[in-house]
Amino acid sequence: MADRLIEFYGTECSHCKKMEPLIERLEREERVKITRLEVWHNSQNADFMNKVDRDEKGNPLCGGIPFFYNEKTGKKLCGSISYEELEKWAIGK
Repeated sequence: MADRLIEFYGTECSHCKKMEPLIERLEREERVKITRLEVWHNSQNADFMNKVDRDEKGNPLCGGIPFFYNEKTGKKLCGSISYEELEKWAIGK
């Protein structure tokens, strides 16, 4: 499953919940799919997030959620972001 758009999130995370309407809008308007991986209750997803949440030098980048990762471009976004930022991350607008 390469080239996914991924959101790492926590079930009880208030910041993640704020992003849900923006993700739904992006999927609807741009016809993309964002794979949502829960990390607070799933250690496999948490391990994967920690693996990709690194800068060029291998240091932690975001260190929290929501964390967005574009497997195709390698672009990463941290925290609650605007719809415009999310759209640009997903489709390069």
